[in-house]
Amino acid sequence: MPNLMPLGSHLVTPRTGYSHHGIYVGGGRVVHYSGLADGVTAGPVEEVSLAEFTCGKGYDFKRHAGAMYIGEAVVERARSRIGEECYAVFSNNCEHFCEWCINGDHQSDQIDNGTVATGLSGAALAGNIAKGVVAASGSAVGLSGAGIMSGLATAGGVVGGGAVAGIGVLGAGPGLAMASLVNNTVLKDNPALDQDERDSRAVGRKATYAGAAAGTVGSIAAVSAMGTTAGLSGAGIASGLAAIGGTVGGGMAAGVVVATAAPVAAAAAVGYGLYKAVKWFKK
Repeated sequence: MPNLMPLGSHLVTPRTGYSHHGIYVGGGRVVHYSGLADGVTAGPVEEVSLAEFTCGKGYDFKRHAGAMYIGEAVVERARSRIGEECYAVFSNNCEHFCEWCINGDHQSDQIDNGTVATGLSGAALAGNIAKGVVAASGSAVGLSGAGIMSGLATAGGVVGGGAVAGIGVLGAGPGLAMASLVNNTVLKDNPALDQDERDSRAVGRKATYAGAAAGTVGSIAAVSAMGTTAGLSGAGIASGLAAIGGTVGGGMAAGVVVATAAPVAAAAAVGYGLYKAVKWFKK
């Protein structure tokens, strides 16, 4: 019953494919970032009836242990942003808004979980694409040892290198693409955010590219060190890739997938992870 609902309650109502969030402000009214709730056009922060907010789909409460603000203070914060039109589904959505009202923090579990999933799925995709490129591009076609080494050498030849450079080329490109994706979605700057949040995102944006580069260097170092034949000679690379692939139950081809996927995963993990760490230290 609305009359028994505590002021400042964080309400969550189901939508197709996601959850919509709002703050109960009393009198059967809710302040929310309308965003895409009413269609394809992003809307402002607005105050609506509880019925309009739920669209007949019911609602639940999200509990906040140790909330920074409660009751009237949450209501005041929610109403202070009415009219704001800086909605961004990945970086300033309805859940970010509610978390800011209650905890003073731009946080979205939906986006956190989605970023992890995107990094992992992007890494897997990049690795499998690299395996296909290696199999098709060398003078010895296929995924035999000779075929893989030939394919890597061909890929590395694009930048004037050999098989070692091939590992770097096949991992660095997708890694930089993932860094750009994260930077232009979940870590995108937004003038409506407080300065601490904007500063934290700026650090994260720089770290995504550093993560991609570190992932590439780390992959090459792992290939060099893990095989029975150490180093980056042809035999060393083949041995290292086989050893890496063996950790996931495969051979050299699986090693190519893992080694070239690492920069993609690192770009997302390092950039977003450092952003979260900076936010934590600033609190």
